[in-house]
Amino acid sequence: MEEVKRLYRSTTDRMVAGVCGGVAEYFKIDPTLVRLLFVLFAIAGGPGLLAYIVMWLVVPEKPGAAVPPPAAPPPADTPPTT
Repeated sequence: MEEVKRLYRSTTDRMVAGVCGGVAEYFKIDPTLVRLLFVLFAIAGGPGLLAYIVMWLVVPEKPGAAVPPPAAPPPADTPPTT
């Protein structure tokens, strides 16, 4: 039986919410191309920004692919106080 292909927001290839990365994974194309298309539609008065926001709210994140926590800042080198 063939596995059903589903659209998810990417948790690894994301700039803002992972929408473009998820669309690129779904269609197996370069995410930069998808990002450019969203920007061009938004600038040209099209529904680019609205579509992005709606997809951000509606499309779920990819299950099982947790976003790693941000790295802790390095310890501050402070001179000893004596």
